Amino acid sequence: MTDHAVLGIDIGGSGIKGAPVDLASGEFRRKRLRIDTPDQSTPDKVAEVVAQIVDHFAEDIGDGPIGITIPAVVTHGRTRSAANIDRSWIDCEAEKLFEERLGRDIYLVNDADAAGVAEVHYGAAKDHPGLVLLTTLGTGIGTAIIHRGLLVPNSELGHIEVDGHDAETQASSGVKDRLGLSYEEWVPRLQRYYETVEALLWPDLIVVGGGVSKDSDLFLPQLRLKTPIVPAALRNKAGIIGAAWLAAERRERPEPVLDYVAPGQAQVSPQKAQH
Repeated sequence: MTDHAVLGIDIGGSGIKGAPVDLASGEFRRKRLRIDTPDQSTPDKVAEVVAQIVDHFAEDIGDGPIGITIPAVVTHGRTRSAANIDRSWIDCEAEKLFEERLGRDIYLVNDADAAGVAEVHYGAAKDHPGLVLLTTLGTGIGTAIIHRGLLVPNSELGHIEVDGHDAETQASSGVKDRLGLSYEEWVPRLQRYYETVEALLWPDLIVVGGGVSKDSDLFLPQLRLKTPIVPAALRNKAGIIGAAWLAAERRERPEPVLDYVAPGQAQVSPQKAQH
C-alpha cells in the first residue's frame, strides 16, 4: 500500500463526501468535505461534484488513485443498478466516465462493499481470519462478504426472499421508521432476516452498520443467533476509508482482463471487459 494519503469519496443519495485517508492508520488526514448530491443525480452532474472534492484535496493526494463508492452494483467499472440516485446510472460506464472527467485512476465500488472492507481492515472486524458479513441497515439493507480479508463483491443479500418478501422491505431501518415501530417491535423482523442469512452463509462474524447502529444496544442483544453480531466501529467514515483502501490495492494488483468464453457465448474484448 502507498505511504501517501489516498482520496476516498462516498456518493450518497443526499450528500457526496470525501477525505484523504492515511492507509497506515485508517484515519482521515484532513477534515471531510461534504457537498449536497444534485437534485438530478445524473452521472455527469455527480461527476462535477466529485471533481470539486478532488480539486479541494489535490495537494494532499498527489497523482494517486481515487476510490469512489456508489449505491449501485458495480461490475468491471459499470454500474448495473441505482439506489437513491438517478436511474441513468444503470448500465453506465461510470468508472470510465470518472477517469475521463478527473484524469486519474479510479476504483469504483458498491458502497456497502467499501464499508465492509473498511471494517475488516480498521474497524469492528479488524484482522478477522474468517468469514465476515457486514450489513448496513438504512433505507434498504446493504451487505458485504469478506473472507479472510478478501471481498466477494456485490452480494446484495438485502434482497433475499424471507417469508415471501424482499427482505429489505420488511427489516430495514427505513421500514422501522416508516411504520413507527419501536425497537422491540422491530427485533422480530431483524431476527427473521439474520437467521435466514446465517443459515445460508454460516459466517464467523456479523457486523451491523448504518445510522441505526449507534443505538445497537437497544436491539442487537435481543437477537438470538449462532453467530457473534456486533455494531460497526467506523460509522459514516467507513465508505470513504474502504474506497481509499481498495483504490490503493487495485493500483498494486490491477483487475485482470476477462478473456474466459463460456460455451456458446461470444468473445468479450479486453477493452470492453476492463470497463
